[in-house]
Amino acid sequence: LQEHLLNAHLAHESGRAFVFDNYTWNRDGSDYSDFNGHLIPSRIPISVQLRGPAAGGPWPPGDPAPRAVVKEYWDEVCPEKEVIMSDEVYKIDATVDGGVILKAWVEKLNALPRCVEINEISAQIWSIWMFGSKRILGVWDSFKRSPVITEFRWSELIEDGYIANRHLFTRDFWYSNLFSRPSAYPYTTIPGLLVLHIRRGDFEGHCMHFARWSSEWNGFNQFPELPDRFDPPAPAGWGEYTEEGKNIYLRRCFPDIQQIVDRVAEVRASPAGKGLKNVYIMTNGKRPWIAELKEAMYKMGGWEKIASSRELSLSWEQQYVAQSVDMLIGQRAQVLIGNGFSSLTSNIVMLRMAKDIPADTNRFW
Repeated sequence: LQEHLLNAHLAHESGRAFVFDNYTWNRDGSDYSDFNGHLIPSRIPISVQLRGPAAGGPWPPGDPAPRAVVKEYWDEVCPEKEVIMSDEVYKIDATVDGGVILKAWVEKLNALPRCVEINEISAQIWSIWMFGSKRILGVWDSFKRSPVITEFRWSELIEDGYIANRHLFTRDFWYSNLFSRPSAYPYTTIPGLLVLHIRRGDFEGHCMHFARWSSEWNGFNQFPELPDRFDPPAPAGWGEYTEEGKNIYLRRCFPDIQQIVDRVAEVRASPAGKGLKNVYIMTNGKRPWIAELKEAMYKMGGWEKIASSRELSLSWEQQYVAQSVDMLIGQRAQVLIGNGFSSLTSNIVMLRMAKDIPADTNRFW
């Protein structure tokens, strides 16, 4: 999501049409792909998840930038194109921040002809190393003001998924739907809602990988205004962690139930946590584990509703983009407690910060 939005922002800043493709799992021409023994669609249109300028919607009135277009249209209108390699603009540099990269690319694109393509075998404009460090924050000032962000909206499919399930985590009055169709937009915060993002399954292995290499949190989880910080402990050696370091990473990246309850109690006692009464748990955890967590949470007292991703009622189309429904719920939380190492958490934090939701409502394990 972040890469898609930043590419759209770059195109807008350079006065060009952003060309986007389906979210593509593989390009072998098949309709379905295998993912952990399950069939999933090989391609998901961007419009299934997003609307707004980054998905081909109009720019605000008076904005002269051309609208984003799908690749099929691009292939028709640009049969002849100039193909460049990304390293013509910059080499991989661990010190260059996002603002420098944005400026360099705008200057490069302004000097090129109408139809430009970046060779797919070249390095990404916005690398995983950029998103995984504070360097990405160098682009924030312009990105936050961009119509790509100010006009951002989830697709109708995602908003409908939210509306159909909002009774799980908020008070839903029976008469609220009598006179008009309910709407999830604008994405104002829901008083009393605490959203937790808790990764399970194979993420424990990812956490150990982060420990081995003293990884930082995702860049958009490191805004200086945020109250929580993570200072990576010193490793034991090249690609090795100490026992103390391992425990630190597990607590911040893969907390157990008691650690989750303790952290919730701490955040609940903060000024931002005043009035929290409903909990939504974004998780890929198995149902027995979720039931154990919910039991421990209810023992804390004071909760009216506790629900999780596993309880969402979704259409077959929504099931393939369920994480986006989760993100919309998280975006609207009074308080979010997320995983600093997760790009999904950082998507939510990015969108909340763009809406000027108070920084102290974004917390981490």
